[in-house]
Amino acid sequence: MDLLNTLVDKGLRRELPTRDEALAVLATSDDDVLDVVAAAGKVRRHWFGRRVKLNYLVNLKSGLCPEDCSYCSQRLGSKADILKYTWLKPDQASQAAAAGLAGGAKRVCLVASGRGPTDRDVDRVSDTIKAIKDQNEDVEVCACLGLLSDGQAERLREAGADAYNHNLNTSEGTYGDITTTHTYADRVDTVQKAHAAGLSACSGLIAGMGESDEDLVDVVYSLRELDPDSVPVNFLIPFEGTPLAKEWNLTPQRCLRILAMVRFVCPDVEVRIAGGREVHLRTMQPLALNLANSIFLGDYLTSEGQAGKADLEMIADAGFEVEGAGEVTLPEHRVTAGAGCGAHAEAGCGAHADADAGCGSHEGGGVCGSVKAQAEQEQPAEARTDLVAVRRRGAGTDLAPNA
Repeated sequence: MDLLNTLVDKGLRRELPTRDEALAVLATSDDDVLDVVAAAGKVRRHWFGRRVKLNYLVNLKSGLCPEDCSYCSQRLGSKADILKYTWLKPDQASQAAAAGLAGGAKRVCLVASGRGPTDRDVDRVSDTIKAIKDQNEDVEVCACLGLLSDGQAERLREAGADAYNHNLNTSEGTYGDITTTHTYADRVDTVQKAHAAGLSACSGLIAGMGESDEDLVDVVYSLRELDPDSVPVNFLIPFEGTPLAKEWNLTPQRCLRILAMVRFVCPDVEVRIAGGREVHLRTMQPLALNLANSIFLGDYLTSEGQAGKADLEMIADAGFEVEGAGEVTLPEHRVTAGAGCGAHAEAGCGAHADADAGCGSHEGGGVCGSVKAQAEQEQPAEARTDLVAVRRRGAGTDLAPNA
């Protein structure tokens, strides 16, 4: 397929695909999905070999969030029967993190619900970072605390944080349909604050919220322009008790096409399969390792994940290997640049001139027309509510974590 050969060549050169090309990946048929995976897999292996980075989530404060993000089980007004608790103490969080590190994780992601941290919250998290690093000198720590105020990213960096996560989630054009209590621009501002403070920026998306192919391409192109080092790809977990509980729009093949599109647009970035992989990829999770070089180990914030032992077996059986603590995740050109794609003067991340090429208003023919036709042919995914299990173990409970 000429399209895939072109995209592989561009990925090896870190050259930005056109919008038409990105949309065409999403428009490929299920019959072509293995060809798509094989092509994107060449790009993934060129930059990351067969290594898989393991990350572990610790939910520092669960539920009771004042924001109204429609996808979130912790949102204002959520009726989801999730765990609710206030801030874990540093020693509790360090103990929770230890389970993931023992399972092979090299990064701990400290997450707290809420609009954003107060200065006292930053102090709490700083103490937690110190507690974790005192026990595990080489561990990477990523904080995810919501919208940052001036100076807070710098304080987290001084406390030892290595990265900060704040996802864009969806396109700017549809953001107001998902959340009304803050804006898309607020999220962009926080990612930029993390960058400016010298933190490794981590920002991604959620697929499966009823968005169009154009929305998916829009948010991934916006992410490439923001240039995070890590791009988590979440697949919506439709929790009962949230506004998006009935949104079952994904098939395993659709998830693979989305991951492939992200890899082609962000070839040398840590692409992470995040929440929802067990629900939507199901038995095709091993194929996704050919596209992404990073996953979460064990459970998520409010939902259960695949058993940590099963994750490790899956990685080995698929012919991949867990990335060691002493190995550098990112390609050398990104590391030596300090952050981002490195030589932005080259074709690719710096040259966003053709980011707006192609679809324009997204009406009419060309690739967009074929995307629309493809969408009309796709059948909604079967609702697998049996695969959505609320987390009842680990952080905030007396039960052992899944790692």
